[in-house]
Amino acid sequence: MPTLSQLEYIVAVDLHRHFGAAAQHCYVTQPTLSMQIKKAEEELGLSLFDRSRQPIVPTEMGRLIIEQGRVILRERDRLHELLAEFKNELQGHLRLGIIPTLAPYLLPKFVGDFVRNYPKIKLEVLELSTKDLAEALEKDQVDLGILVTPFRQAKIHTIPLFYEEIQLYIHEQDPLFKERVVAAEELKGRSLWLLRQDHCFRNQMINLCKIPQEEQRLPFSFDSGSLEALQRLVDQEGGFTLLPELACRAEQAPRLRPISPKPLREVSLAHLHNFAKPRWIKILKEEILAALPKRMQELQDGQLVDWQ
Repeated sequence: MPTLSQLEYIVAVDLHRHFGAAAQHCYVTQPTLSMQIKKAEEELGLSLFDRSRQPIVPTEMGRLIIEQGRVILRERDRLHELLAEFKNELQGHLRLGIIPTLAPYLLPKFVGDFVRNYPKIKLEVLELSTKDLAEALEKDQVDLGILVTPFRQAKIHTIPLFYEEIQLYIHEQDPLFKERVVAAEELKGRSLWLLRQDHCFRNQMINLCKIPQEEQRLPFSFDSGSLEALQRLVDQEGGFTLLPELACRAEQAPRLRPISPKPLREVSLAHLHNFAKPRWIKILKEEILAALPKRMQELQDGQLVDWQ
């Protein structure tokens, strides 16, 4: 059977699909990594990778062994975590993924206190789309993720953190501007400035306003990943867009309108079911919630807007 070191090399090759990049990731020379993988293949009596293809891909049996190898390595990490917990130590490398419509608004609220309160934890934050974040979790490229739920994927477990209201950001010349509260029904069939397709908040926008994309009638087509850009387009070109609560600033208040019934989006922590460091979930959750108003931690009168 492959050793733990060989499993690390095998999983790294699957992650990078390149022997040289995998060797760099594992801090060994490429000949050493290649030799150890070849040795594991000889012991198993099969090839783990199809080396005739570029980039390298696992063989059918190789995929099964790599998947089980990830499980074994996570369980090894869990043993280390149990020992650290017994010694009352909290240190290591935490890789956190977060989606773009949360990163610029949520991270500044808690990340500074987190690194000051836990100086022995090396925090690495990656901004990823929901699809890429789910893939990164499955491939052990990140340990934990912050994303919008409901999220339906069998291998990934989610823990609700808080709820943020979705509000209307509207130009003063729009007919709905004069209303203090805008009924969701009034948004149906109207065009709005949208994020590009790899953002889950785009789907929430469409689901809330019930507008087929092909019926969008805007001055021009704009494929954006920035909520800030959408706000400026509203300012200059008119119309409206939708904003999650954390993206709303005090100076925008004159152009913000609540929607009835109140639409909410649920923000959650995500991890694999057999995640090896459960204490890290606890401390990260505590740091995030400590930075937010209490009311955001409880489901208010409103309706969750699904995005899947």
